[in-house]
Amino acid sequence: MKAPKKTIFSWCMYDWANSAFATTIMAAVLPIYFVSIVPKEGVDITFLGCTFHLFATPLWSFSIAIAMVITALSAPVLGAIADYSRAKRQFLIFYTYLGAVFTALLVTVGYGDYLRASLFFIIALIGFAGGMVFYNAFLPEIAPEGEREYVSGKGFAFGYLGGGILLILNLMMIEQHALFGIPDKAWGSRLSFLTVGIWWGVFAIPTFLYVRDKKDKVVKHVRYISHGFKTLADTFKKIRHFTELLKFLISFLIYNDGVQTVIVMAVIFGRDELGFGVLTLIGCLLMVQIIGVPSALLMGKLAQRIGEKRTLYICLAVYCIIVIYGYFITKPIEFWVLGFLVGLVQGGSQAISRSLYSSLLPVRHSAEFFGFFAIANRFASVFGPLIFGLVATITGSVRNAILAVIAFFIVGFVILVTVDVERGKRAARQVVIG
Repeated sequence: MKAPKKTIFSWCMYDWANSAFATTIMAAVLPIYFVSIVPKEGVDITFLGCTFHLFATPLWSFSIAIAMVITALSAPVLGAIADYSRAKRQFLIFYTYLGAVFTALLVTVGYGDYLRASLFFIIALIGFAGGMVFYNAFLPEIAPEGEREYVSGKGFAFGYLGGGILLILNLMMIEQHALFGIPDKAWGSRLSFLTVGIWWGVFAIPTFLYVRDKKDKVVKHVRYISHGFKTLADTFKKIRHFTELLKFLISFLIYNDGVQTVIVMAVIFGRDELGFGVLTLIGCLLMVQIIGVPSALLMGKLAQRIGEKRTLYICLAVYCIIVIYGYFITKPIEFWVLGFLVGLVQGGSQAISRSLYSSLLPVRHSAEFFGFFAIANRFASVFGPLIFGLVATITGSVRNAILAVIAFFIVGFVILVTVDVERGKRAARQVVIG
């Protein structure tokens, strides 16, 4: 049964709402501001009895890694709740306002408050990632088979637009702070965090009002923790029947770790290592978003012509060029060129990866396998920032850290070469598992 247009619109509005966090907090303004509140000489952090001397970039990357580990470990339980309860809407509300409130609290963070900034960011990121579990779980309920691709794409479009609009406003608040009665750029950044929290909390309200759980989809007396991890174990057993799918999944987890690291570390690299201004860094990010939409569509057309696997070869080769080029850049114009290259492949590589994965899995178990895909994807977001931070700390060079990311693309490429796509598709159609 086709959902009312109001329901679909309201579902898409959540992407409009929370994408402000992805752009302003994760990718653009907070990374730059975080560098400015950490002393340039670095800080001593004691963990498990050991003291580490950290600079801004590794401290930021470790914060991301911690949040992703917590989210990944909780994902099986969240997935079980999403599948077997009527409470998706309630949990979506909880995670939304957990994230929105702690995002808004970043307005209180000033110079030297780097630990408080890390804590608030980690909690906000958990709210963002946890909310996405329940938001995505509504898609099969509001959109019938055959329309989900369009509805999902519409959600992405809303997200690009909403996140981009608020990012432009935030950029004006920082660069033209006097027009808004804001005393300086630092307060412009801090107030932009407040606007993200408000934007997220307010524009998510249509989703809460008009997107509801199905009344008949409830299983009583489910112990969510044990059932969640049992489901994860069962899916892992099933996935071993599909050799090509498993090889592709491993390849994706490795190269996507590199993709995610480029996304979350690019701006802080430009600020901390290259010393570029806010206008250059955020403006470049806006360019990446603008280029990303048509590039993703063109990559999809290219995949139809030459195949998804060959298109991914091109994307990974471009990412290797991006990393090597990034190691040598020193001028703002070179950073813009880097952003242009990222925009060409960022959206396309992720969209094509999801499409290829869907063609290799058994249709009967598609929801279950995509749940496993989401959990594994969270873990894949841990190791890139973690290794980035470790290399930067050990070598004392952020440039060496950015160069280390190339290993993810090379290893992922090599494993991808071994994937027999046609054999994998035949296995998905023919093999029956319980």
